[in-house]
Order: sequence, then structure tokens, then C-alpha cells
Amino acid sequence: MFRWAYIGFVLLSIVSCTTKSEGDNAGQSPFIAADGGNPHFDLPQIQENGELIILTLYGPESYFEFHSENFGLQYMIANEFSKSIGTSIRVDVSKNQQELINKLNNGEGDIIACAIDINDSSLNEVQYVGETEMTAFLDSISRQRNDSSIAPKRRSAWAVRHDSPLLCSALKDWMQSNAKKFFDYTTIRIKTKSGRTYRPQRKVSAPILNAAAGQISVHDDIFKKNAITCGWDWRLIAAQAYQESAFDPQAVSYMGAMGLMQLMPSTARSVGVSQDDVFNPQHNVRGAVKLIRQLDSHYSSISDPDERINFILAAYNAGPGHVDDAREVAKKYGKNPNVWLGNVDGVVLRMSDADFFNLPEVKHGYFRGSETYNYVNSIRTRWNEYRRKIKK
Repeated sequence: MFRWAYIGFVLLSIVSCTTKSEGDNAGQSPFIAADGGNPHFDLPQIQENGELIILTLYGPESYFEFHSENFGLQYMIANEFSKSIGTSIRVDVSKNQQELINKLNNGEGDIIACAIDINDSSLNEVQYVGETEMTAFLDSISRQRNDSSIAPKRRSAWAVRHDSPLLCSALKDWMQSNAKKFFDYTTIRIKTKSGRTYRPQRKVSAPILNAAAGQISVHDDIFKKNAITCGWDWRLIAAQAYQESAFDPQAVSYMGAMGLMQLMPSTARSVGVSQDDVFNPQHNVRGAVKLIRQLDSHYSSISDPDERINFILAAYNAGPGHVDDAREVAKKYGKNPNVWLGNVDGVVLRMSDADFFNLPEVKHGYFRGSETYNYVNSIRTRWNEYRRKIKK
């Protein structure tokens, strides 16, 4: 329920979030579209409804799906804002900036939670919020991670409708007050029941511990024991473990993947590995091998077992939804959806390109296909090296 005491505070800054004259909306409810279409909710109605609808684009800095979980720097910040106003969050993805603005003004969403380019839009069309805060944050993260794909445009901001002055004011005040926390909001932290907190980190070990003794890592016995249950060469699982964590059982990724085989929280739960057990190498590898068996069944239509390995590895990295999207696009362009090299791998490389992830065949949107492409190739290369140097 909307807290009326809060209205008095918010009204102090409404003027800065209202640019249209009163005559523009004369005789209309400020929350109902003029054409009788989608309702135009302001903050009280959003809070009463219990759901904040954010409009966004696919991208590493905005929003993407990964192993059935939602990610994206700006999505995570929007999620924190939704908590601050007491609502859940729902995502609606558009294909381009103009579609975002059209949907916002049509009442299909409440906020454009994506750093859109102010220079490419009419300032009278929407009310921009957070230019200073969002630009500074994205620029800082881009430099820190040495990732130009996160870098903001010269003038970028979120947006709300002109007829949502209370929401505009609340968002503006929240961004100004919480900008210094954006890094914390977007940093994954894993907390166990024992009270220990894990942050993104990975200690790198040598890819082969002792070639003369036939030892790849200190975890070899675990790899050998579990490889039997999925029918894989244990050295392939070892190569995958090195790619995932460099043999660090305490590793945590920026996405929240955990342990030796980098299980995502939702994946760990689905394969029966608890939060407290996920950093235990035996439990972690057992869960990973259970996932490998599930993916082997998912790709059972690929008759060549060696070829199937490529798709299992790709799906382990990106999620089967993204790989299945790539297979559908490969088929669209006359490629063989059951062959990785020279067929599906080339499509995977393009799945961070809007011309590809916006195709109607794509159901799961953007993903960094180059990472999946390199993941499969790196594991296959290291596996070949292990087979040459280490006896089975």
C-alpha cells in the first residue's frame, strides 16, 4: 500500500520531473491512456499493483538470461530500486530504442531501465533520469573489466513518462542517494548457511600437476569416479574443470557460478547440490556430471557421440536454450544443426549481434557467443593435450 507520508517528501522534487503544461492533460486521468489503451501507472498504482515493469534491450550491461536466471548490470540496479518501493520486477525486452520509447508511452512498461542514447531521441518524448549516475557507473565498470561492450554512450540515461511525476521523482532521488552502491548491487556474493561469504575470485593452478606421474590435478580421483556415470573420458572432465575454475574449488565467477565446475545457483539446486556443499569438490563434480547426463539426453538426436560432446559443452556454458536458438538459426541459414564445426559454431559467434538475437527463431535473446565458442574450443584443445600426455 502506498505510504502517504512518502508523497509529501516526493512532491518536493516533482517539478523537476514534470515538463508538460497542465493543459496537455486537461480532463484526463493521469493514469489512463488517452486512447483508452494500457493504463499509465504512476508510483502509487505501481506499488498497489505490486509490480514494476521495466523496459530494456538485450546486452551485457542491460539485460540477458543465463541458465534461467536474469542478469545485466542495469537490470540488477533496477531490481534494487523495485525492492526500495516494495514491488517485484518484470522485464519486457524491445528490439531497439524507438520501440522502448513507444512501449513506455503506450503504458506497456513503467521505466526504461536501459541507458538509452539521449542524443538520438526527442527530449520532449520522455523524461530522462540518472544520466550522471548511470554514465559514471558504466564507464567505471567498463574500465575496471577492460570491456568496451559495457561502456556507455556519450549521453545515456533511463526514462519514464511525463505523466509519472511521482515515479520520476522517486527514481531520481533513489539514484542520487544510491549511486555509490551500484557496484555493490551488481557484485555477486554467495552466502552459505555457515555464515561464510564468497565473492568473485579464482586462484589459477597449472593445467597439469605432474605429467611424469600421470597426474593432472589433485582432484583426479573425483574426476575418474564420476566420469564413469556419464560415459566420458575423465580427462575431458578434467579439461572442463580447468576451463571453469583452473582447479580452484572455492572459485566464484562474476555471474555467481560456484566451485570446481562452476555451478550456477539454480543449476546446483536442480542437480541436488546444496549451497553449503557446492564448494566441496566431490559434491560439485557429482552435480556437474548429473547436468552432463541431462544434457546428453537433451541432445540425444545428435547421433555422433563425439559431436554431441560439443553441444553438451556449449550448453553447459551458455545454457541449452541459447544453444538451441543457435541451432534453429543455423537451420534457417542452411547449416547443419547437428554439426558444431563450420555450422552451429559460426552462428554462436554471432549471437551477441542484434541482427541475430532479434530473429524470430531466437527465444532466449542475447548471449556472448564468443565466450561459448572459445569455451568449447579450449576444452577440446586441452583434452587433446591431456590425452597425449596423461594415460587413461
